[in-house]
Amino acid sequence: MRKIVFILLFFLFATIAEGRDSVRVGSKKFTEGYLVSELLAQLIEEKGNLPVERRFGLGGTMICFEALRRGEIDIYPEYTGTAVEVILKGQGSSDWESLQKIFKSSFGLVWLKPLGFNNSYALALTEQLAEKKGIRTLSDLVGHPALRYGLSHEFLNRRDGWLGLVEAYHLSPQRVTGLEHGLAYEAVGTGETDIIDAYTTDAKIDLFHLKLLEDDRSFFPKYLAATIVRDELLVRHPSLKPLLNQLAGRLTEEKMRRLNAAVELEKKSVVEVARQFLVEEKLLEGKASLTGPTLLDRVLTHLFLTFASTGLVALLAVPLGILISRRKRLAHLVISIAGIGQTIPSIALLVFMIPVFGIGILPALAALILYATLPILRNTCTGLQEISPVLLEAADGLGLTRFQRLLHVELPLARRFILAGIRISAVTNIGTATLAAFIGAGGLGVPIVTGLAMNDTKLVLSGAIPAALLAIITEILFEGIERWLTPRGLSFPP
Repeated sequence: MRKIVFILLFFLFATIAEGRDSVRVGSKKFTEGYLVSELLAQLIEEKGNLPVERRFGLGGTMICFEALRRGEIDIYPEYTGTAVEVILKGQGSSDWESLQKIFKSSFGLVWLKPLGFNNSYALALTEQLAEKKGIRTLSDLVGHPALRYGLSHEFLNRRDGWLGLVEAYHLSPQRVTGLEHGLAYEAVGTGETDIIDAYTTDAKIDLFHLKLLEDDRSFFPKYLAATIVRDELLVRHPSLKPLLNQLAGRLTEEKMRRLNAAVELEKKSVVEVARQFLVEEKLLEGKASLTGPTLLDRVLTHLFLTFASTGLVALLAVPLGILISRRKRLAHLVISIAGIGQTIPSIALLVFMIPVFGIGILPALAALILYATLPILRNTCTGLQEISPVLLEAADGLGLTRFQRLLHVELPLARRFILAGIRISAVTNIGTATLAAFIGAGGLGVPIVTGLAMNDTKLVLSGAIPAALLAIITEILFEGIERWLTPRGLSFPP
């Protein structure tokens, strides 16, 4: 057992230590975020001669910003309007020079020069519907409250998004639904919804023949794209600032929309598209020699997340289950407390861990440990409480001490229940661990999250199928172990 714990700790510390010597590039979980971050990563690797750890698809603005502020990542692309409305809570100006001063003095962060495009919010509907209803501007929506809105979750909760837009235009729609941004275009294209929020550089605007409604009251601020970097990284590597500023002004809105289309519509890889752009701009030469994590790497990370968390819980929950099994009231209280963790939605639990552990392996392990506790604890307690009192009296009659009775009678009889609890926790954690990709923990959730952001079914399946197979193999493996360890007299006939 000590060897197992040592191996787990070695793997954990090795994973943490690995990130110390590389530049950690983060991104939000939409196509443009992946692309711009990949441009930065390739420049740093090849012109900066520094290893890069890609922590892409980290969720929304605050997850990325908090990760940057805490030093979990070193750099990620952001938008000026988003920085003011979401990070600064509406305080300050969205011009680049003002943000430079505020972020340097308040957070120790540096804004590099703007990349060249303004990716603003807009509301969109099909050209056919717009013509039919005579809708051209956002003000025109006031007269059509029956239209169905399918809006991204982040847009719904932003003051520079839906919250402010409703007030500015006095909108009162009858039906507003939250949608994943990557799926919204299919929804409006198939007629499942009428109006969606869009980014002005989205590639699918033309594909689905959408009309962007004119912001006739100038509600939306400018969202100039630029890169935020930790100042301490630029102090350690001063050559990075002029290197990354070579991208300044090169990405126009037209170019950004073309790059997004190459990924989303032509199904080219982010690495390939980014490389092609850098070669066209004469910033790099030749084909990309970069290779991301392999399927084996992702499977090993996923197995580590799953079995490290389940193993640690088993070490703690089995002894605790033994302890509380003899006190029914205490057992009820402890099991109820353990059950609270499972009442919290998985993704919310992962986000709650960020303020304490940051992003990466540690918060993912902490969340998975909470999820794995209840089945093992409850099954251990129940297995021991279900042993016939007659058998226990017989053991006492043989003169066994309480410890001997536990070791030679109770635990062997309860073994089937305990193993079932560990099996349930392991299989459940294989599925839950896919969500850990949202906080940069890696594993098989990465292609799933990336595929959802780009609406790439093949990419989603490349993560979902191995995860499902792992769950099936784990289930079969534990069933075999259960049969092997269960005394013959307690085995059920096949």
